[in-house]
Amino acid sequence: MNSHILIVDDEAAIRDMVRMALEMEGFTVSDASNAHQAAKLLETEDVDLILLDWMMPGVSGVDFAGKIRREGNTSVGIIMVTAKDEEDDMIRGLDVGADDYVKKPFSTKELVSRIKAVLRRLAESTNSQDVVSAGKITIDSDQHRIHIDNKIVDFSPTEFRLLHFLLTHPDRVFARDQLLDNVWGNQVYVEDRTVDVHIRRLRKVLEPFDCDSYINTVRGVGYRFSLPQA
Repeated sequence: MNSHILIVDDEAAIRDMVRMALEMEGFTVSDASNAHQAAKLLETEDVDLILLDWMMPGVSGVDFAGKIRREGNTSVGIIMVTAKDEEDDMIRGLDVGADDYVKKPFSTKELVSRIKAVLRRLAESTNSQDVVSAGKITIDSDQHRIHIDNKIVDFSPTEFRLLHFLLTHPDRVFARDQLLDNVWGNQVYVEDRTVDVHIRRLRKVLEPFDCDSYINTVRGVGYRFSLPQA
């Protein structure tokens, strides 16, 4: 079955250009000009990934992405498409749960590569059947759920994979480029600082459960998952 992509952008020319490129790659494509239309489509259609423009009239793309994640939808991929290029903007987009961030102007070839990479990571996460635990955290990859203190806690798909990878390799230190290769894939156009953004996001979600200390920073090297010593 072909993956279904939803393009959300208020510029018709961009929607048409991206639709043509994606349909040539065999994707099923829907489009919307604003967040309201997109929300209606998501109620009736199964979408695998959303290409979401940041600047739109009414509800902005970044606010819509945050709404999707707050409602517990972690199975759909989200790629922010925007002319914003400041680091703070990138961090904000990733913090609300976006899986990737594409700057305008972009080539359709690069965009297709990023889409395929996110879809591949989502499929790999869904196909993993194991249940693993460490400290207060239990990760059920089959149901794509994370329990902390027996409570279901929402994470974005990327943060789910990052926490799963670190937890299943306890006490090992991984450099940023190693995490990029193992969590994002070595063919993805993601910068090293993206790892730092997601690590900060993980700690923020883990903090209310006193689990943020599980993720250690090893200065000059990278990060590791390690339970506190008794």
